[in-house]
Order: sequence, then C-alpha cells, then structure tokens
Amino acid sequence: MAGGRRAAGFALGWGCCLLLCCAAASKLEVSMPAVVEVESGGTARIECNFYIPGNGSYTYINWSYIDRSNRVRLCRIIGSEILEENMDYKGRLSVGEDNALSISRVTMQDARTFVCQVGAGSHGVGENRTELHIYKVPEAPEIVANPAGISVQSSDIPQIAHCVSKNSFPPPNITWHKNGEQLQPEEKMVKIPATLTRESSGLYTVSSTLFAHVTREDRNSLYHCTVHYWLRGQRRAVESRRVNVTVFYPAEHVKLQVMPSSALVKEGDDVKLVCEADGNPAPVFSFYKRGLEDSWQDLSSLADTNSGVLNLHDVKKSSSGLYRCQTLDLDDMRQLEKDVELVVNYIEGVHVKMEPSSPLQEGDSVRLSCDAHSPVALDYQWRDEKGRKVAEGNQLFLSNLTFETSSNFSCKVIAPSVPGLEQSKQVAVAVQGKPRIVAISSPLYVRQDEVVNLTCKAIAFPRPSVHWNVNGTAHEYVENQHIASNLTVRVNHDLLRAGAMCRVSNALGISEKHIQLLVESIRKGKSLHRAGCVHPSAQAVVGACHQWELRSLLAWGGSLGCWLLHCISYCSPFPAELQGPS
Repeated sequence: MAGGRRAAGFALGWGCCLLLCCAAASKLEVSMPAVVEVESGGTARIECNFYIPGNGSYTYINWSYIDRSNRVRLCRIIGSEILEENMDYKGRLSVGEDNALSISRVTMQDARTFVCQVGAGSHGVGENRTELHIYKVPEAPEIVANPAGISVQSSDIPQIAHCVSKNSFPPPNITWHKNGEQLQPEEKMVKIPATLTRESSGLYTVSSTLFAHVTREDRNSLYHCTVHYWLRGQRRAVESRRVNVTVFYPAEHVKLQVMPSSALVKEGDDVKLVCEADGNPAPVFSFYKRGLEDSWQDLSSLADTNSGVLNLHDVKKSSSGLYRCQTLDLDDMRQLEKDVELVVNYIEGVHVKMEPSSPLQEGDSVRLSCDAHSPVALDYQWRDEKGRKVAEGNQLFLSNLTFETSSNFSCKVIAPSVPGLEQSKQVAVAVQGKPRIVAISSPLYVRQDEVVNLTCKAIAFPRPSVHWNVNGTAHEYVENQHIASNLTVRVNHDLLRAGAMCRVSNALGISEKHIQLLVESIRKGKSLHRAGCVHPSAQAVVGACHQWELRSLLAWGGSLGCWLLHCISYCSPFPAELQGPS
C-alpha cells in the first residue's frame, strides 16, 4: 500500500516537471549580462542572446537605453538591415553578427541601463537589460607634507600632510597611514577631512588632509595616503610616496665631547669641543672654562654658537681644565649644561747633563744623562749628528774619546701613549787637544814649472790654523773637527830641493809635516828596469840611493846621472836586483 502511494507520487512529480519545461520551452526568452564594466575611452560590448521556440526567427531587434524612466531607442534591426535612430551615438555604435551592441570611446555619460528587445511574431516580444558601468582608474595620489614643520607643544591639532587623487570614476576614497599602520579619526588627536569634486569631464577628484598631534618619536615617522577603488568587483588600491615631516621638540639631554679623544691630545694640537643636544631645532650654545675660585670664563666668542663647536688651536699645557657647554631653548627658555675635562699632554724641562763637565781630552770618558717632565710615562733615545739611533735609556756612556768622537748628540724624549708627543735636546761633546795631521800629499810627483796643489788635512779642537813655509795661494775647508788646506804653487828648483812644510797649530800645541816633491820622470823610470835597464856602475850609488841623496845623484851628470834618477824610484829601500845582473 505504501509502495503504491510512493509510485503514484513519483509519477505525479514527473508530470508537473514536464508541464513546466514544455511551458518554458514554448516562450520567447532574452538573456543579457546584468552588468558590463568598461574603462573610460574603451569599447563596451553588450551581448543579447535569445531563444525562439521551434527554432523560429525574430522579426526585429530594438536596442535602447533608459534615461530617467524614459526609453530612448538607439537602433532597430530588421533582417540584415540596421537603422540608427539616435544621433548622440552616431559613429560610435555597431552591431555584430551575433546582434551584440558595441559602443566605442565610452564616456562617463554612457553609464546607463541598456535594453535589448526582440520581436518574434506569434511568439510575442521579449526583452532584458544590462547595466553599463564606466570606470576610470584613479591617478596615483600626490602627497605634500607640511613644509613649515610641527611642534610637539602645539595646542591645536597640526596639519601633517595633504593628499589628492585625480581623474577617477566612480569616486574613490582615501585612507592615511603612519609607518605602515592605518590611522583612524580620534577625537582631539587625529582628524581626516576629505572633499570630493566632480569635474566637467565627469571624473572625480578626491582630496584628504591629515591632522594629528606628534611626539619627538615622530621625527623619523613616515606618512603616506592610499586611494581605494572598485574594479570589476574587486577592491584595488594605489599608494602615494612616503613623506617625513619636520618635528620640533625641546632638548632633553646635552652631550659635550673632545675631538679627538682627550686621552690623545698633546701640545700643539688643534682641538674641537663638540656640544650636541637632542632638541630640534638645535638650541643656542654657550661655552665656558673654569678659572680660579670657581669662576667661569666665557669662551662663546671663540665658538660657533649655532653648530655647538668650540675650536681650540695650538693647545698648550695651560689649555687643560674643565669646560662647560650650556644650551638655551628659545621656545621654553629651558637651560641644560654639560662639563668635560680637557687634558693636554706635554713634555717639558728636557735637560741633558754631562759628567765630567770639564773640557775633554782624547782618551777620556764621559756620561750623558737626560731628564724631562710629563704627566705620562716617557722613553728616551740617543741619536748622533746624522740622526742614527745609538742607544736607548736616559743615559749614554762614551769611552776612549777621540777627535772623531766629537759630535752633537741629541736626547729624544718620547711619550709612547700619546702618538706624536716628543721633544729633543742637543748636547755637544767636544774633545780638545793639539792638532793631529791625518793626511798629506807626499811624496808628490811633479814637473818643473808645473802648477800643483799641496794638501794638508788635520783634526783638532779648538779649531786650529794652518801655515805653509812656502808662498802660494791657500784655500781652507772645514768639516766637523777636520780642517783641510790646499796650497797652489808653481814648481821651481828650490821647491824641488827643499820641499814644503805644513804646520798646524792651536792653543794646545803644534803639529807639522814635510811634503816631498819628486820629478815626474823618476816615476816613469820604473818601466826601464822592468825592460832590463841595469847599469854596471849601480853598485857605486847604493849608499846614495838608500839615503835619497838627490843632490849627489844630479851632480853625477851625463847618462849615468839620468839613469840613476830613473833608478831612485826603486830605491826606497834600494832593490836587491839593482845590485847586479840576475
């Protein structure tokens, strides 16, 4: 019984469905999209699809739009003929083979409801409609920050920035953000008024201004605005650039420091005392130095009171002391101050002591001691006249002194902890004594009537004088403890016979040496012996040759005398091979 009722119900349901489907299939139907969105300036295409029962054909198609409840026809399609009936759209309308309506170069005024009406004779008339939405993506928003700056002490809510976005449709809206976080209106703290303007083109310009109180932390804050709009059912956004606003706030802390670090300052340095305050704008800076009895000397005339820098040039030991920077905020007249101690490192009183202090003689010894004063640890070096380091430590011991030892020594005092801090003191170590001749041009080979230079070099202290026993033109040269004399003379018979005497003297004594002059041909005679020049009478002149009796040899005369002159060059002492043939 129950199964029979179920079967009857099932049959009844199918019957109703068939009746409805047949009714629907027997009716003219027109289908269109509910909304079509097109960007301004583009082409809108509105489709019109219809169904005519029994595969019948349409009689006509009318395209029209709704204007304030009135229907305005655009065109009529009969068969393959299209009749335009609206001059406002002339040149912008077209109908495709599928009967879709296309409108080119759409504007804001084209945002209307369009109707497609289809007539099919005995099947009646059917229609449907589409809302045409025109949109224009807004231009990127332009943001302008408050150029005057904002004080944290402002009683009114100050303007932060202004934002404008142009040429959009439909109208967008603007939001404000600080450091990426969206701002919301807040009573007495944040205000965001906006204005909307419709231009003659039908596009909208939207502007918004952000008013908000600020704190000193906002000196680094970044603000931007965002324009929001709808496009094809989705929410889109365009952001502006980030801007920072100048925030004015009073100083809370002040810092004073020495540049470079006070631990490294030395006499002669240029030093800067740099005062910094954390207010904006910077306050007015004043500088002082503590004097006697807690009095303060105003140094502001030496400083840049706007930048907070006090320049101290070529500092001295007396530049050390306590310095103070004082700031004054011109908005609230609040004062802050900070002190710093300046320590100028120095070396003074460099002194060299020599023991014994009495005049030094050759062979003596001497001890040099160096001392200096400084607030930092010192090292000592000893250097010679050429700058070469000869010892370290504050003492230098010199023994077995000679004239050559005489020199200027310097004690170099160095502060290792303060780069560049050093001083030097020179001391002269002078060894006294009678002159000592150290070089002389003897023997000197010459020719008769030749102009020659006779040289005599000596060392002594005090500085000696040089004298010659022959006439000529003398030139003297002095280098350290040495003195050299060059005597220009013409060779004659007397000079060859007697030679010349160099005499050097000072207050402590005299030294002298003889310069022997020999005829140049004697030196050339050496080659004769090497060639086999041996005379049978050589034995007779051995004694004379050994004793350099030049006058006796010259008296012999003739070829034998000439040969003997050549032989003399070998006779100091007399060569054994000249005593007979080998």
